[in-house]
Amino acid sequence: MNEAITTIDSLAFGGNGVCRINGKVCFVPFSCPGDELRIAITAEKRSYQLARIVEVLVPSPSRVTPPCPVFGSCGGCSWQHIDYAQQLLAKRQILADTLWRGARVDGDLVRPVLPSPSQYGYRSRVQFKLHTAADKLRIGFFRNNSHTVEDVGQGCAIALPVINQALSSLRAVLALFPEKSVIPEISINCAENGAVAVISYNGRDSAAAAAFFREQRADLLPLSGLFLDTGRKTGLQNLYGDEQLTYTLPAVKSEGQPCRLSYRPDGFSQVNQDQNRAMLEVVRRLAAFQGRESVLDLYCGNGNFSLPIARDVADVLGIEEYAGSIAAANANKLMNNIRNAEFICSDAVAGVKRLAAEGRRFDSIIIDPPRAGAAGLVQELYRLNPDRIIYVSCDPSTLARDCGLLADSGYLVRECVPLDMFPQTYHLESVTLLRKK
Repeated sequence: MNEAITTIDSLAFGGNGVCRINGKVCFVPFSCPGDELRIAITAEKRSYQLARIVEVLVPSPSRVTPPCPVFGSCGGCSWQHIDYAQQLLAKRQILADTLWRGARVDGDLVRPVLPSPSQYGYRSRVQFKLHTAADKLRIGFFRNNSHTVEDVGQGCAIALPVINQALSSLRAVLALFPEKSVIPEISINCAENGAVAVISYNGRDSAAAAAFFREQRADLLPLSGLFLDTGRKTGLQNLYGDEQLTYTLPAVKSEGQPCRLSYRPDGFSQVNQDQNRAMLEVVRRLAAFQGRESVLDLYCGNGNFSLPIARDVADVLGIEEYAGSIAAANANKLMNNIRNAEFICSDAVAGVKRLAAEGRRFDSIIIDPPRAGAAGLVQELYRLNPDRIIYVSCDPSTLARDCGLLADSGYLVRECVPLDMFPQTYHLESVTLLRKK
């Protein structure tokens, strides 16, 4: 096994530290910029190497002690050993480098990362994996590069405290459940009105499972609702309690009425609500609404952007493929007495093509696609002739690819604002403004 002494230069998307060995890029998990290390090469690829830390010879000034006892074996967080200020600098640099390589976006257009108010205890939705062997139950996350469950004991360091409290109750109840081996995962989702859990069940007697968990309701506090997911087309079965989770987003003016938004546990929501509010304010600033605009919101979900901004503009049209989210958006429209918003259940590309064929035009278009980006969509947006495109992204590489495609249609990046939605990990969210040349 080849060993080398090296110093870590930077961090890469994916979480690894980066150095060079004999001129070749080498990725080192759980390293920190400024670390002087003895490493062992574990894999030799054509254009790069992989290595593991044998010894930290001189720790970086940015290296800190991880608070989580399973950090390093749990496959969740990758940067708990790195000072938060360094995490923010690394995320901005990764985004700027990726946008330059993929779309020739000047790094000066990438703003400093907006930090999360909470570096731990921020995540409002967590999915836990389960494994039972010899009647011993493990609840936690897959270990790195495996499907072995690492038990998280008292809970997850980045989860909201109420999630860890609910996990403790669920752990005690699940220990009594006779079919533990047919429950592969549980998810806990919380909002301002409570915490709701979804238990995935692969057994044959869902009625008996439902009866068991209903009987344990008193022992499942602080859960305010419980669902059973049997994988059937009928969707989730509500066993008791809250069916909807609700949160609020601020009005454009401090004296305005906040927007209350709800969603079901099988719908999408941002996992860091402080940063969700910050992201809405970035969207508003970049859009510079004057009150006369017609806005299209693609991948609109439950109306997370559409409904709060509806009071800022003339009208909003939201398009979303998942029928459950459109149902939530329409219910939220009624709950907030908003009359200038419309929602359509459709594939985004098909929806844009239909709007273009109808001769529709929009002043601003907001897109918030999944991690895979929106390559097929962005090549169609020019047909709607927007003045501004606001692209919300959770993946720098697909954002860069799509910004390159938008440049081919005449839309150039004017500003990119990264937000740290996911402290202690390499993931980040960003909001990018594109305008016509």
